[in-house]
Amino acid sequence: MRKKILIKNIKLLVQTRPDTTLKVSGKRMAEINTISNSYISVKNGIIDDFGSMSDYKFNEKEYFIIEASGKMVFPSFCDSHTHLVYAGSREIEYIDKIKGLSYEEIAKRGGGILNSSKLLNETPEEILYQQSLERINEIISQGTGAVEIKSGYGLSLKGELKMLRVIKKLKENTELIIKSTFLGAHAVPYEYKNNRTGFVKHVVNEILPKVAEEGLADYIDVFCDKGFFTVNDTDKILSAGAKYGLRPKIHANELDFSGGVQIGVKHKALSVDHLEYIGDNEIEALLGAETMPTILPGAAFFLNLPFAPVRKMITVGLPIAIASDFNPGSSPSGNMKLMMSLAMVNYRMTAQEVINAATINSAYAMGVSNIAGSITIGKKANLFITKKIPTVEFFTYAYGSDLIDTVILNGKIYTKN
Repeated sequence: MRKKILIKNIKLLVQTRPDTTLKVSGKRMAEINTISNSYISVKNGIIDDFGSMSDYKFNEKEYFIIEASGKMVFPSFCDSHTHLVYAGSREIEYIDKIKGLSYEEIAKRGGGILNSSKLLNETPEEILYQQSLERINEIISQGTGAVEIKSGYGLSLKGELKMLRVIKKLKENTELIIKSTFLGAHAVPYEYKNNRTGFVKHVVNEILPKVAEEGLADYIDVFCDKGFFTVNDTDKILSAGAKYGLRPKIHANELDFSGGVQIGVKHKALSVDHLEYIGDNEIEALLGAETMPTILPGAAFFLNLPFAPVRKMITVGLPIAIASDFNPGSSPSGNMKLMMSLAMVNYRMTAQEVINAATINSAYAMGVSNIAGSITIGKKANLFITKKIPTVEFFTYAYGSDLIDTVILNGKIYTKN
């Protein structure tokens, strides 16, 4: 049985929301609700109560007490786009990037996703699980409480099932909220080098049915972009996924104006992610849609790609989510605090906007708005307590500093040393 927890004398309780708030858009992204000199109570892993210390009426003998004077409490980050189940690393390709090779050029030489695929297929499932568990523990310590993890390095029936089974095991053995996404169409493998259409048929007719039969995926994804999969390919794969009840989350417009945003909206994708190339047509498609535009600041930074026109998107009324894209080739970090800082510097977002983008909006982007993303009575007690900091803005301003003191996931306390 989990302890009843009472955090008191909190300098600032950040991102309090009613349970009716699923996302925030446009100018509302600049607003976050906070309570100064506050408390929050946790019971059975759920947020039970919160408010001002002026209304504090508890029998402290019934609780594990945490004193938070001078500190702030945030809802845990929701990281709605990662590839953190992978084998090995790709730091040599990083040197190639520095020398001027593009993402596409590295892929054509057998690097990139195909390199990760080779390593993954050579790695035993238990070793893959242990490597991934280390990354899970790392992002927990950095404040993440919910994470979406994609397959896509298997590029074969055996490899994709291996990845998805590892994700399932992580779900079962950690306190994180985890959603799994089948990304069978991440790249065209060697054996289908000149037969992309044949590989799409293989994904649809052979891999997808087995994934669905074992119940291994919550969502389906396609890398709809220049040099990877076309809009027609994407349409076929998403239509097939819909027959198994798999809602899309799309890699869109990272490398060019690919049509990925529009096809994502057509299929009512939960999110379209990357968006380095986005113009008026894409913005128009997203306005009024159920689809969450999601930027991946780490990937754009690491690959030296254009930055999405976030200020324009917010001005016209769109919501924005932030995710890490944690992967070995284009964003080897799952540190959401760092992603928020990069979004402030490179996309000109305010502290309040990035907090909304990394919590309530990213919870929406991974389909967990009902249990995560805000300080709301009845949601999971996925929280973190900062060290003593002067302002909310300081948290992301001090981009290289570890400012998280204590993590609480599902009512379980992780105290950092």
